[in-house]
Amino acid sequence: MTQSNILILNENPAEIEFLSLFCNIIGKVYHTSHIKNATALLKTIDFDVLVVSSSLASYSNLKGLLKETTSIIISGDEGEGMRKIKLEWPMSFFIDYHLTPHKDHAKASFLRKLNSAAEHSRLKKKIDNLKGHIDRSEAKLKEAYSEIKSINKLIGNSIIKESQKHIAIGAKYILLQREKQKIEELLKKLYKANDVISLLDIVTDIKEIVKAKGITIYILDEHETVGKYLKPLVWDDTFLTHPDFSKHIALFDSSDFASSVAQEGIEINIAGISTDKRMSKRYVEQLKFPLKSILGVPIKHDKDIIGVLEVYNKVDFDGKEIEGFTKEDQRILRRLSEHIAIAITKLNLIQYDPLTGLLRPDPFFDKVILRLKSHHKRREEVGAYAMVMGDVDWFKNYNDRNGHEAGNQCLRELAKVLKASIREEDLLCRYGGEEFLFCLTGLNDAKQACNLTERIRKNVEKHFFEFQEFQPFKNLTMSFGVAYFTQERINSLKEITKTALTKIANEADMALAEAKKAMPPDLKPHERSEEYITKNKVRVYIKKPAKELEKVKVPSDYHEQLAKEKRKYERFYTSVLLINKKDYGPEIFNTINLSLGGARIPTESKISPSETLDLVLVLGNTATQLKADVAYSQKIGRDHPHFYSGLKFRDLTLEDKDILGNFLTTLIKKEKSRLTQ
Repeated sequence: MTQSNILILNENPAEIEFLSLFCNIIGKVYHTSHIKNATALLKTIDFDVLVVSSSLASYSNLKGLLKETTSIIISGDEGEGMRKIKLEWPMSFFIDYHLTPHKDHAKASFLRKLNSAAEHSRLKKKIDNLKGHIDRSEAKLKEAYSEIKSINKLIGNSIIKESQKHIAIGAKYILLQREKQKIEELLKKLYKANDVISLLDIVTDIKEIVKAKGITIYILDEHETVGKYLKPLVWDDTFLTHPDFSKHIALFDSSDFASSVAQEGIEINIAGISTDKRMSKRYVEQLKFPLKSILGVPIKHDKDIIGVLEVYNKVDFDGKEIEGFTKEDQRILRRLSEHIAIAITKLNLIQYDPLTGLLRPDPFFDKVILRLKSHHKRREEVGAYAMVMGDVDWFKNYNDRNGHEAGNQCLRELAKVLKASIREEDLLCRYGGEEFLFCLTGLNDAKQACNLTERIRKNVEKHFFEFQEFQPFKNLTMSFGVAYFTQERINSLKEITKTALTKIANEADMALAEAKKAMPPDLKPHERSEEYITKNKVRVYIKKPAKELEKVKVPSDYHEQLAKEKRKYERFYTSVLLINKKDYGPEIFNTINLSLGGARIPTESKISPSETLDLVLVLGNTATQLKADVAYSQKIGRDHPHFYSGLKFRDLTLEDKDILGNFLTTLIKKEKSRLTQ
């Protein structure tokens, strides 16, 4: 591989020396402490990466000095300041930042960013070269076409036909060049992929390039019971959620097209496959169409196979199925699989759940075992532990009401809330579907485990999720089960196994089942039915030293009722149109909640609290004009660009109150009817 040219621009000699140690690993290093000297170097040397200190990294300092093919890494000791500097730069530059890696754990992270920056620079240069080549080729073809048109007037029909053949060949050449450009654009998307969603977004592009009717991407996984198997991230163009994986998996040692590619590491390109023994039930029963041709290639990391990429049924430009994929299709798919392997490795999909970015169950248990063994070997007094199982309340209702894509987006948002709610020493994984498993360490007693879990529960309850107003109780919540255990439960290193931890997780799951059945304690016997279940609780399952298993209800302060805000009127989480009449044109909002006293709306900018708005409130088929004062306008979150603004209605007439009151009463009746169905 060609060595990268790296320039270090830093005023601190010690930091230059320190950073040079890392940069020397991947390329030739130049360094200077003055922008003037850097300017001279940049004119004579084509640098791949500039590592610049935050004090010199502003766009105004370096404007006009760098090519867009040079990647930039800002180093410094203040993350927020570096983030602001990054935002000054145009989007056409690849720019990242990293705290100066003085500590060991930060060195590997810095080196990864350095490698990524160098790879991005090389890829961008390659794309620029290809584009230049295509432009030059097209210009030559246009010249040739112009000359042929001139000659057309002077020569006979036979020569004209021959010229037209040449034009057709030229057009085909341009088409091939455009296909190459599509591939390069696809590779660019792959390299930029920073989460699994952006990675899987390329499937449509791959289908278009090789002209396939369907596509599947697998990663190789392993389970202690069934052994190795291929798990599809995308099956026949469909992005899968956790419960759907099991329907489409292929066991590693089974007779199956994908399995044979993974076993032997050899590509397959077959047409007329109805009699092939590898035509397993998956393809016959689960594809959207009969399988007539298949092209499959292994996805490799170094020499190890980590997945399989396969496409189905070759089609022509009109979408009609034709016989088999070409050798060129096979070559293209092989090349793309190499880059997909880099992206999968970069995102670490072997360890992390592709939808939420959280640990998957097997790596989660591996990390817990490693931590427990470390504590055991060092005889560290770290206190007790707890496995906590959490499950989203009424998630089927959320999916059915809003669609699976909204459900996936909700789970991604929820994962961020859960990750922000745990301590640095705790571990978290997506256990399956809408279930999440935590490992809490360093606990004094079961009460502390419940306190920490209650904090997580409240954070979920208070967070605003899109469409939560359509959930029971107008909120998206979670229930939790806690399995508390001490070091005495694991007596030796041999007993620290995945099986032992799974048993504890099952205890947490039993406690979770109790939480999911939670009802208000003051209900009469005849009222204790499904419609009164509140969920959104924490329950604990403690295994006592005497080995006596006992279900213990969490003390009352862990399952208190939802606190109601102190306000004059009850609020309803409903989305209705609210139009703000302005001289330069109306602004249209959707309410987050609504009451007889006012409404809450999302706004792109802050509204002055002293402002009075002239509004039109649309309630079903009725529109009501009213005025409102701005009670508050505050940011949704520290890093979120939009605001929540609270409005207080003023000078409502009796007619306005009747219209609004009748609308809200209708909402109550609809909700009661839905809950009793």
